[in-house]
Amino acid sequence: MGSTVLSLRIDSELLDRLKSHAAKRGMSVQDYVVRTLIREDFDARFTTAVEETEKFYGASDAPRDDQVRPSAGIA
Repeated sequence: MGSTVLSLRIDSELLDRLKSHAAKRGMSVQDYVVRTLIREDFDARFTTAVEETEKFYGASDAPRDDQVRPSAGIA
């Protein structure tokens, strides 16, 4: 997979915040922005996949009795 250059014009206050977030993580602003976009894209694709799976199998809002509850076995 190749890469392409994308130029953005952003507010100086936003750039300062991006620099701060990136510095806290020991990253460059470019790496921070790219990773943030990748994460956002993954979240959106994951949500879509979950919704499509629920449509296919049918989502159930009612709790099922055969599922183990997190508190099961805790006295």
